[in-house]
Amino acid sequence: MAERNSTGLLMMLEPSPVIAMTLPVEVREKVAELELELSEGDITQKGYEKKRAKLLAPYTPQIQGVEPSLQKDNRIQSSSQAAPPGSKHNKSRATNTRDERFRSDLHTEAVHAALAKYKERKMPMPSKRRSVLVQSSIEACTPPDTSSASEDEGSLRRAGRMVSSTPYQNHPAPNIEHWFNRVIQGSSTSSSASSTSSHPGGRGHATTAVLADLMAYTQIDNHSAPPDVTGLSEHSLRADRDRPPVASVKVVPRGYNHSSVMETADGVPVNSRVSSKIQQLLNTLKRPKRLSLREFFIDDFEELVDVQQPDPNQPKAEGNQMSPLAGEPLGVATNWPPSLLASLQRWGITQPRSPCLTALDNAGKPVYTLTYGKLWTRSQKLAFTLLNKLSTRNEPLLLPGDRVALVFPNSDPVMFMVAFYGCLLAELIPVPIEVPLTRKDAGSQQIGFLLGSCGVTLALTTDACQKGLPKAQTGEVVTFKGWPRLLWFVTDGKHVVKPPKDWHPTIREANNEIAYIEYKTSKEGSTMGITVSHPAMLAHCHALTQACGYTEAETICNVLDFKRDAGLWHGVLTSVMTRMHVISIPYSLMKVNPLSWIQKVHTYKARVAVVKSRDMHWSLLAQRDQRDISLSSLRMLIVTDGANPWSISSCDAFLSVFQGRGLRPEVICPCASSAEGMTVAIRRPPESGVAPPGKAVLSMSGLSHSVIRVDTEEKLSVLTVQDVGQVMPGALVCVVRVEGTPYLCQTDEVGEICVSSGSTGGSTGGSTGMAYYGLPGMTKNTFQTIPVRASGGPISGRPFTRTSLLGFVGPDNLVFIVGRMDGLMTVCGRRHNADDVVATALAVEPMKFVYRGRIAVFSVSVLHDERIVVVAEQRPDASEEGSFQWMSRVLQAIDSIHQVGGTA
Repeated sequence: MAERNSTGLLMMLEPSPVIAMTLPVEVREKVAELELELSEGDITQKGYEKKRAKLLAPYTPQIQGVEPSLQKDNRIQSSSQAAPPGSKHNKSRATNTRDERFRSDLHTEAVHAALAKYKERKMPMPSKRRSVLVQSSIEACTPPDTSSASEDEGSLRRAGRMVSSTPYQNHPAPNIEHWFNRVIQGSSTSSSASSTSSHPGGRGHATTAVLADLMAYTQIDNHSAPPDVTGLSEHSLRADRDRPPVASVKVVPRGYNHSSVMETADGVPVNSRVSSKIQQLLNTLKRPKRLSLREFFIDDFEELVDVQQPDPNQPKAEGNQMSPLAGEPLGVATNWPPSLLASLQRWGITQPRSPCLTALDNAGKPVYTLTYGKLWTRSQKLAFTLLNKLSTRNEPLLLPGDRVALVFPNSDPVMFMVAFYGCLLAELIPVPIEVPLTRKDAGSQQIGFLLGSCGVTLALTTDACQKGLPKAQTGEVVTFKGWPRLLWFVTDGKHVVKPPKDWHPTIREANNEIAYIEYKTSKEGSTMGITVSHPAMLAHCHALTQACGYTEAETICNVLDFKRDAGLWHGVLTSVMTRMHVISIPYSLMKVNPLSWIQKVHTYKARVAVVKSRDMHWSLLAQRDQRDISLSSLRMLIVTDGANPWSISSCDAFLSVFQGRGLRPEVICPCASSAEGMTVAIRRPPESGVAPPGKAVLSMSGLSHSVIRVDTEEKLSVLTVQDVGQVMPGALVCVVRVEGTPYLCQTDEVGEICVSSGSTGGSTGGSTGMAYYGLPGMTKNTFQTIPVRASGGPISGRPFTRTSLLGFVGPDNLVFIVGRMDGLMTVCGRRHNADDVVATALAVEPMKFVYRGRIAVFSVSVLHDERIVVVAEQRPDASEEGSFQWMSRVLQAIDSIHQVGGTA
């Protein structure tokens, strides 16, 4: 099978056509060293030119002023990197369609209308494969125009023409070469001048003079014949007219006749009959000592960057200050157990034959059905083995409260469920993680850092998974890069021991101890562990049971990852609380048959399905192959990524196709959740008697200023969002400002949603995360936030948890989500969401250029501000020119829809 050869497209959207940047400090230092070596005769002129061109080649600006020959060379070099049209890597692949998850017909029409406007006016196009943009201030770093050259530049060119033979006569772009000289000379002069101002009478100015004259020599002299003394003197006197005199002798290249020509610091030639050795000694003694890199090159960006001032006409919030929104009271039933383990014990003894979990293979056939009796007995065996049969030097390996890693593939939910509850029964803290792919995988290194900080020494896995891990020469599992040294234990039946009849696990009421640790990857790529206490786990199961109306023996179809987030909450925890039957759909089956979850809903008459919008999108692509299915049994279709505002596109498209197959509109229930706040809000099932679902058409321009402005769908820059339902039972929700003191937002203002849950089971605790493990500083900022009113007083005596969800509370107390903190990008004082930019890029019809709609959007810090970066995976059979044209259209669309380009 041919290996896919793809190339990434990198585009930077800036508020001006070109970002102002100077040469890196290392390059300027190396160029200055070359100039000194050339002046002392350590290298030849040809060697100097070769090394200098090699240093400056990566920073040559690609602008309209470059000669066509250079542009042609650039195109040849870019095209040479692409695979030839006839290579096997350029064969087209099937199923290469755009990502419909972000599709919106209205948004697509708006993008096309925006692109039509650009046919009448020109827009600066992006440069091909441009990784570094080199430009300093407007005067020093813009390539000179011959029609508007200054007097000094003209005199320098005239002096250059007076030389008999110049090594740069055949250079293809003299303006670019001279522009580079000015960049280096200007940077050195400004930096040295700053150093001189802080040290009056120091050596900074002398060094600047030496570098400036050496730059002039490289432009004028060919070092093969004595220069025109008259021309040099005239130029030096005119260029250094305002320079203060320095009593030092300048360095003269060795190619000159030292016995006849010598220059003073003022650039005046002086005849002398001093011997060459004495002259060399004099030059050495008078030469200023070289400054260190930190003192010589001083960053003057602070003076060059224009500070963006807020627009006085920008929209501002005008509503009243919001009030905290409380969910319905959390009902307390008499038959609810005091802890989740008590519920497991109850169902394992009273309902041992009741099905708990059914696992499927890659063909969609049931492999094994775990009953509640089997889950109870197998969990007891594992708990007894972990506490009593694992020892080192006659001491137990594990003690209550220790952390244990759970390394299970997504295709084996049965063994994971047994290991998870086995750790809880042994009073150990499970840490579910992903299976490491390679020894040096970057993602697994962050997981290893988490395991090390948690003090994990034991990893539980299956026999099949352990055989697939990379092994050392001794046959043991290798120590992955960044991981602590682990002892791997297989939880299959032959490795666990049946406990004696007099041994029973301790079933306690929910206390404030840690139940499990769930990992989360931050925006910067670091992995953090979020601790969940036993009261929070129990309260969250109670809230989900009440909000979703779960009942005993109900069948639920889980398409999500059962090790974390909603897949864990619904498919492993709440299902055991209410004795439900879970049908787990592995991800490998979804890739082979996207309709598998719909088929299982039809086969098992499932009442609830837990999916993501991507699963709905994939099923739309394959729905023509299956017609004898019905979704009439569903009473809830929980869309767990409802926090993504563009999930509404998949929901509407899925409803329009499957409504004729028994799917009711009120069944679709999006929800909003995060790793810190767990489930924040969810749309209730229709029988709950709540308000009907709502939609809002909002202005993107207003959202960029964190202001809610209702607009019409005829406008170009609008965002249609759907509600994510009501607040969870027993929770208190408020919206605070993103930056600074957590003041309550106004009713027409977008902010970060914070949630606080009440007490449950007689012990204090809520249905949210408790802390970042081992990170007390970040824990206080996220899990112990105290929202305050405009007057400065706190709104409540209990702390709130920041959910990283951006949104507002709309009519009928419905919660609306417009983005996440991880995808927030602030450009020129305006906030943009990464998902919105992705949707705009996908609306420019990328099917011919982007591989499977794979587009990533993030921001980087440039010149004390953020710039948006769009990365697309180019199709192997896409041409360079076609991809470049698509990039240009994407820039135009983003400029028009989001106003992030061309505006200050």
